[in-house]
Amino acid sequence: MGTTRAPKAALPPTERLHPRADDLDLLPVEAVVRRLHQEDLIALRSVREALPALSAAARTVAEALRVGGRLLYVGAGTSGRLGVLDASECPPTFGVPATCVQAAIAGGRQALTHAVEGAEDDVGAGARAVRAFRATARDVVCGITASASTPYVRGALDEARRLGAHTVLVCCNPPGKAMRADTVVLARTGPEVVAGSTRLKAGTATKLVLNALTTAAFVSLGKVYRGRMVDVRPTNAKLKARAARMVAELTDVSPVKARALLAAAGDSVKLALAMHFTGLPPAQARRRLEDGGLRALAPPVPRRTAASQKSGKSPRRRRS
Repeated sequence: MGTTRAPKAALPPTERLHPRADDLDLLPVEAVVRRLHQEDLIALRSVREALPALSAAARTVAEALRVGGRLLYVGAGTSGRLGVLDASECPPTFGVPATCVQAAIAGGRQALTHAVEGAEDDVGAGARAVRAFRATARDVVCGITASASTPYVRGALDEARRLGAHTVLVCCNPPGKAMRADTVVLARTGPEVVAGSTRLKAGTATKLVLNALTTAAFVSLGKVYRGRMVDVRPTNAKLKARAARMVAELTDVSPVKARALLAAAGDSVKLALAMHFTGLPPAQARRRLEDGGLRALAPPVPRRTAASQKSGKSPRRRRS
């Protein structure tokens, strides 16, 4: 009498073989590049389908930051590195303290440049990372895992829930019952053309999600005005030139006066604009800025004419 074999467990989507990848190693470089690009378009579509959940997550992050909470990323491998990247770029872009958005990666700092084998399988390490953050109910803990099954991330999210923090899961596979989060941002990217290499379109989709998560949150907190990063920290020549250019563009004053405004404002673009809009010295302009934000202080923006819309230029006010 024969034995009945147990059915094989289905692989998660990101681990499956891609139906159009069997001939990948036979193709010329140009064809490989084109196929990878076609896969990246799938990543874009997958994020579009996740926009409702992504918007909800960004709103939650903004609310947490508004009351002094933090966004805390946890991830492993490519996902963890993308979290570290996003966290590290928030201070120079939005002028926030480095403590505002933080990231932990399985295996620690060494894992940023080298694979740390087995680190992602340590559930306890994920929990310890959240405790090391001293996470509270005011914080948002965001787990990043393409597979939606990484034990390190599961341990982090479970500990965050125990501590009362709001939890977000960014993933590319549907999570199982063991991986729980308050908000799930699922970008269904499917199989990779190099099976299991989720640094490809899964990584692309994850980067898009994290870009939108923090940018949308900080925009809603007033860190962007008329499409410009007005809380940028001008720490090098390029950023100093950008800061002066923003002040000149948004006030329609000469570059010389824009630099003078910036100097009087301690290199703060936002304060320089508030001083110009109100005619007040720095301390008083800062109080007005804190009370209502730049939109409340700025004069009405002239409506763009059909000609200016076609040229991409805004009507100019008289220079002062």
